[in-house]
Amino acid sequence: MDKTTLDANMPVDEIMRRWPAAIRPFLYHRMLCVGCPIGVFHTVSDACVEHGLNEEIFKAALLEAIQRVADAEPDAVASARVAGSDQPPAERHGP
Repeated sequence: MDKTTLDANMPVDEIMRRWPAAIRPFLYHRMLCVGCPIGVFHTVSDACVEHGLNEEIFKAALLEAIQRVADAEPDAVASARVAGSDQPPAERHGP
């Protein structure tokens, strides 16, 4: 898997470790995933269900946070997108 692709089956813990900028949307949406022992098992879909969030809006916020770092530090992350999607990060949906 490309190291800049947000895979739908990737556990939220791995997402936050791979892209620390992704932590901000979790905190903004008051999700308790940061440091949670279940984070190594839960995908973004699982976490959104548990926290009653719209998955598409949350994924857009994650991608935007990752892309913002990529824009500021091009060598850190070349691009970020959901695997199987050509859709770029959405306009503002949270931090």
